Amino acid sequence: MTSGGGTTARIRPQQFHETAGLEDWRVLGEGACAYFRTGSFAAGTRFVQAIGELTDLGDDHPDIDVRRDGVHVRLITLTDEYFGMTGRHVMAARRISEAAGALGLTADPSFVQTVQVTVDALDGPAIVAFWRALLGYEHRAGSPEDLVDPRRRGAPFYFQPMDAPRPQRNRVHVDVWVPHDQAEARIAGALAAGGRLVSDADAPHNWVLADPEGNEACVGVAGPPGPATD
Repeated sequence: MTSGGGTTARIRPQQFHETAGLEDWRVLGEGACAYFRTGSFAAGTRFVQAIGELTDLGDDHPDIDVRRDGVHVRLITLTDEYFGMTGRHVMAARRISEAAGALGLTADPSFVQTVQVTVDALDGPAIVAFWRALLGYEHRAGSPEDLVDPRRRGAPFYFQPMDAPRPQRNRVHVDVWVPHDQAEARIAGALAAGGRLVSDADAPHNWVLADPEGNEACVGVAGPPGPATD
């Protein structure tokens, strides 16, 4: 495959993971993410400044969350037409990793995750309208029945159609997107903590779990990688 660096061509998670030089990054449900340990807030701000000085990232600026001991970076395109990754993110990920290396920072891919709230709905448009007004969210490009935070901070809401009422099971659950190489450990930890496996029919991309009282949650993986190629 071609890396797509510097292009606006859309790419899938599998393509991103198959590209060499992106070992710091993991594709989750909401784009490519990396976490760099800094050890202090001051070191984190210096790293953010270094990212800001990268002149070849174009207009597709990353989402950055600075905390006391680390910096989380997310790469995703959010427009009226598209919500996802492009070839530009391959180049951006490499350049950000280079900036981190120049400052002596290392990535911890096990530290990244994203969370999505899923609602089962009989009347999708009515349910979506309510949650959009309540949250102040916007329709997601490419799937207008779903909602995203225009401030790019809160968890997205996904609405899943139902054919009939389902009183015996909960209708709102959390989807936890984890790195492809962390799913097994995360599921094992949840089961050891009293959970149970409801379904692995969609493994290795999705597992349905339940807590001791039957409240469900899903563990999701975006594109397990194949052999690395350039």
